[in-house]
Amino acid sequence: MAIEEKIKQLVELRKEARLGGGAKRIDSQHSKGKMTARERIDYFLDDDSFEEYDMFVTHRSNNFEMEKQKFLSDGVITGHGTIDGRVVFIFAQDFTVFGGSLSETYAQKICKIMDQAMKIGVPVIGLNDSGGARIQEGVTSLAGYADIFQRNIMASGLIPQLSAILGPCAGGAVYSPALTDFIVMNDKTSYMFVTGPKVVKTVTGENISTEDLGGAITHASKSGVSHFVSSTEEEGLMILRKLISYIPQNNLEETPLVNCDDPIDRKEDELNRIIPDNPNKPYDMKDVIGLIVDNGEYLESQRRYARNIITAFGRFNGISVGIVANQPNYLAGVLDIESSRKAARFVRFCDAFNIPIVTLVDVPGFLPGSMQEYGGIISHGAKLLYAYGEATVPKITITLRKSYGGAHDVMSSKQLRGDINYAWPTAEIAVMGASGAIEVLYTQELKELKSEEEKSLFIAEKTKEYTEKFANPYQAASYGYIDDVIEPRNTRFRIIRALQMLSTKKDTNPPKKHGNIPL
Repeated sequence: MAIEEKIKQLVELRKEARLGGGAKRIDSQHSKGKMTARERIDYFLDDDSFEEYDMFVTHRSNNFEMEKQKFLSDGVITGHGTIDGRVVFIFAQDFTVFGGSLSETYAQKICKIMDQAMKIGVPVIGLNDSGGARIQEGVTSLAGYADIFQRNIMASGLIPQLSAILGPCAGGAVYSPALTDFIVMNDKTSYMFVTGPKVVKTVTGENISTEDLGGAITHASKSGVSHFVSSTEEEGLMILRKLISYIPQNNLEETPLVNCDDPIDRKEDELNRIIPDNPNKPYDMKDVIGLIVDNGEYLESQRRYARNIITAFGRFNGISVGIVANQPNYLAGVLDIESSRKAARFVRFCDAFNIPIVTLVDVPGFLPGSMQEYGGIISHGAKLLYAYGEATVPKITITLRKSYGGAHDVMSSKQLRGDINYAWPTAEIAVMGASGAIEVLYTQELKELKSEEEKSLFIAEKTKEYTEKFANPYQAASYGYIDDVIEPRNTRFRIIRALQMLSTKKDTNPPKKHGNIPL
């Protein structure tokens, strides 16, 4: 065969591969409001940056006459490209080929790019749209999933792993995204569950829709499995691009530094007025975050889940940071099972990838009640405690208002190796709030008082005494647990100064295989 014929054959094969499962199935994908795997990659990566691997791979199965149905690429597109000039590896499941179901060779393609990404030290992004294991291949398909899971585990904390769920993701397939660092789900077109509605109905008798069982909003608000929800595929892919901009390529790199035109010493007088005079009145911590970060821009993770705590990425003078903040606007900012888990995983991600952590504290304590105790609030609260204590990245803590009891210790206190701990003058750092403390400290005296008027006067007097002595930042400052009491409007400047000072921080944990975090 002449060289011209061989080149023509190559061109024809590439054309065939790019058609995936064929024009009819591509039209079907479009009719559902979904892009094809290749369209997603083209939209997501920098223009003309994608280099594809294994375009000519096909499956090896002869079961159920599968040898008569072979498609080039075998249902998954793999390769590498760039996002804002930074290299990433990517795989995109192709629903037009056997419903995106995973075969032995399909898994090998994914494993190949994951191995490459770990060697090179760059993120892996998975665009999921698959019917699950390819039934015709039996146990080899299951083995393929396990091979991918093992690589997810080995890559964890080494390189960032991001997942987009853009269609079905069910059964064993859900565990690979669950092992990655962040998941974005597209509303109405994606779902995740271990067992589907039909199996649920058969086993438990429960009638439930696909959307209610495993849709994007369900996992964003109830389970916490999903970190971001998009209304379109394009929006979801742009969320991932924005997320990538905040994080380094691997665990040995520093965070990306971007040019900042927002003045370092910008003062925000509004912060001096943001804390209500009534300590029981809420305010929105997101307003505080928006006023102190560069240009008011930040990317919030899991904003529909455990809303009593905020986890977000932002920048201070171009430096990427992770922000953890109690939210007084929801459940008074109390810590509970969900918020402890949410924040602990976020803190551990930041620590794994050298992202400094800024903690904004206004926490009245842990949520009381039998449901919390039965659910294991002790173990779950300890997760956040463990995460902060283990973290060696720069840690800056600002106490805005309440910081009571064990929750004070948990929220990046000085004793958990907090590097810089500031407080606003409105901070109340104590074992508990004044009303609760009076009941404990003066139980006998209150019993002896006969009239309600006498009790009220006594409580008012002792509350004032307690507030002046304990419900302020100065006792903690007198012990050095608070490094300085700062004017609220200067918060941005003080954080930036602290980050600059801590830029060369080195801290280590004792040598060991790994700790035993209270899972």
